[in-house]
Formats: sequence, C-alpha cells, structure tokens
Amino acid sequence: MQASERSGILLAMSGFALLSVGDAVIKTMAGEFSPLGVAAIRFAIGAIGLSILLGASEGKRAFRPTDPRLQAARGFCLAAASLCFFSAVFVMQLATAMALAFVSPVIVALLSGPLLGEKVRPAVWLASVVALAGVALVLRPNLALLGWAALLPLASALFFALMIIANRASAGQGSALSMQVFVQIGAMPLLLIAAFGGHFSGAEGLRLGTPDWTIIARCAVVAVTASTAHWLAYIGTQRAGAATIAPTTYVQMLVATFMGWWWFDDMPDLLTLIGAAVIIGAGLLLWWSTPREPLTQSTD
Repeated sequence: MQASERSGILLAMSGFALLSVGDAVIKTMAGEFSPLGVAAIRFAIGAIGLSILLGASEGKRAFRPTDPRLQAARGFCLAAASLCFFSAVFVMQLATAMALAFVSPVIVALLSGPLLGEKVRPAVWLASVVALAGVALVLRPNLALLGWAALLPLASALFFALMIIANRASAGQGSALSMQVFVQIGAMPLLLIAAFGGHFSGAEGLRLGTPDWTIIARCAVVAVTASTAHWLAYIGTQRAGAATIAPTTYVQMLVATFMGWWWFDDMPDLLTLIGAAVIIGAGLLLWWSTPREPLTQSTD
C-alpha cells in the first residue's frame, strides 16, 4: 500500500467520522426545535455557503445544470432522506438510527438492476437476506416502543439509495462542488414545504417558532462538518479508489455508538448491536463480492 493510498483511507475515515459527529449535534436539538425546521435551516446554510464557493471558483456558468430534472430528483431524494433521518435521530438512539440507515448499500445494489439496467448478482440477494435479518434484530424493541416512527431510518436509507443511483446517472455533468450545490439547492423546495407543513399541521413537536441563536449555530456547525466530511471522503476516494474506501464508511457506526454513550448516555442493547453487525456484514459481503478494476496508483 503506497503512502497516497494510506492517506486516502485516513482522509475518508475522518470524513465519515465527522458525519457522525454532525448527527450527534443534530440530536442535541431534540425537543428544542422542529426536526423538519432543523433540516431546512441546515441545508439552507449549506446551499448558501457552497454557492458562494462555487461562484467564486467557477463563475456563473457553473450554476447551469446539464439536466435540471435529474438534479431536482437528486435534491428531492436528499431532502426526503434527511427529513426522515433527522426525525429518527430526534426520537431514537443515534447508533440505532445509524444501524438501520446502513441498509442503504444493499438497497442500492437491488435497485441498480431495474433503474440502471445493471445485473443483480446472486451475492446481492444473499446480502439482502442477511441485511433483513439484521434489520429485524434492530427493529425488535424499537417498533414496539416507537411504532411506525421506528421505520424512519429505513425510509431514509431508501431515499439515500435513490440519491446514490441518481448520482451515478449524473456522473460527468459538473464538478464535485457544483454537484453538491445542485443537490442542496434541489433539496430546498421539499424541505421548506415539509417544515411549513409540519408547522401548520398542529403537531406540537413540529411547530417552528423563532429559532434562537444556538439552533442557528448548531445547524451551521452541521452544515460545515457535513460539507467538510464529503470533501474529505471525495479526496480520499481520489487517492485510494472507491473500492478501497467503501468499507471505511462503517466507522460512522463506531463513532455514533461512542457519541450516543458519551453525549446522551444511550447504549444500544446487545441484540441491537448484533443486528448492526449483521447489517454491516451484509454491506461488507457486497463489497468483497463486487468485481473491481485494478487501482491506478498515484505518484503524489
């Protein structure tokens, strides 16, 4: 393993760990503000900040997407995934929500057949069965305790998987920065509709009100950490290759478990941890069984 590959792995791991730190910051706002409002504020800050960077680095032309409908679809999927995950983090343990969200790689593999025309390999079906067993273990106590709200991380995983597929379809339509800007701007209509819809629904926990400065500040922290995390993962992938980087995403589960214990005194029970391990195992099975191109080593 060359130095560039090792540094790529470390950068990607740092990025994925930073995502879980941002998720923990989101959880600190539970009970203080609407989760739908938090999602809208977080992505509004991110969209504004990244748009300023894009305009400064690439000019006005960078804001013209090649396929606006595809970018809108990416934004819709990101918004839906974020709304579901933010809501899940508000009502359940951070590690539990993260464990269920990790089923998304299996969903991507399953949906890549009908949506992208890719062949669904036998290993995908095996991984799907394994992942479902893990999901059942994680849901076991939570479905009885939370009801349908326990399914929020699974809905988030589905929409995130659809976004990944849309990302594949939009490859080559702009720079990495412009792709982030398009998806965050595209997410805003649904986020705003959901936030105001929740406010006028009458549900007490979804009322918006006027956020105090700490809510804005924490949303800004999440926007910065998430954007930095995606940048670190992108650079890491460029140095080490997507196939090498893929398993490092599961560092999120370790960080989420630690943050939940350290910050919120939440520790998942044994069966939930076993279920999380089974889901992660399904993802690793997909990774090990996926044919990979030989990595072209960088000399930098």
